[in-house]
Amino acid sequence: MTDPLETAVKASKAPAIARAAAILRLLGRSETPLGLQPIARELGLVPSTCLYVLRALVEEELVSLDPATKRYALGAGVLTLARHWLQRDPFASLVQPVIEEIALHQSVTCVAVEISGLERITAVAVAEGAGNFRLSTEVGSRFPALISATGRCIVAFGGHEIERLRARFEKLRWDNPPGFEQWSEQVAETRRRGYAVDEGHYIAGVTVLAAPVYRASGAPSHALIALALSRALDGKAMDGLGNALVAGAQTVTRQLGEG
Repeated sequence: MTDPLETAVKASKAPAIARAAAILRLLGRSETPLGLQPIARELGLVPSTCLYVLRALVEEELVSLDPATKRYALGAGVLTLARHWLQRDPFASLVQPVIEEIALHQSVTCVAVEISGLERITAVAVAEGAGNFRLSTEVGSRFPALISATGRCIVAFGGHEIERLRARFEKLRWDNPPGFEQWSEQVAETRRRGYAVDEGHYIAGVTVLAAPVYRASGAPSHALIALALSRALDGKAMDGLGNALVAGAQTVTRQLGEG
């Protein structure tokens, strides 16, 4: 199996940046600081190359080094970048109270994501309701753009030609993969209904719904997602949750347009 970092570096015109990004993501996921060898081993890097990138990141204050343990962790400079992003993009602050209200009243887990074309989606806000189901998704988590209900939403409202997406679709990993024709029909249903539904395909026993958010006319820029145990959602409950997502997405779309 090809290493994801190796693939990213080969595809990148700036491999040093790809390596630096991979190191930052690894340190962000780690609950404890990491030494040079574990970082290099996890990412498939030559230790000397890894050390070179780490030193550059330390110099830029994006990574910190404990001289006593020789272990690395995210640095305070990451907070500066995050603060600038939050100041530039109001979506996270606008969407948080919206998904918290949906999560509370519908007893579901809600996630708001930013859409990066057909490549990936990134979680930028999370809210958990009072239901028994919890999803371990954190802000900053990234997923393939076409996966689950969000993928159907992106395709349905983004003006994409279904057949051209077959190769991308076949690379997706599901618990219970739908066939391409079935998925295409679900995309069409999403367009008619206004929100997308994934009933146990992405995660067995879990129903995922998604509704589009727009920053401007054209393709969706973000999406609101709700997750619940399939056995807890009958047809009426699903319609209520889907309509709540659509209403919330429309509220955030309007607020983004006013900003």
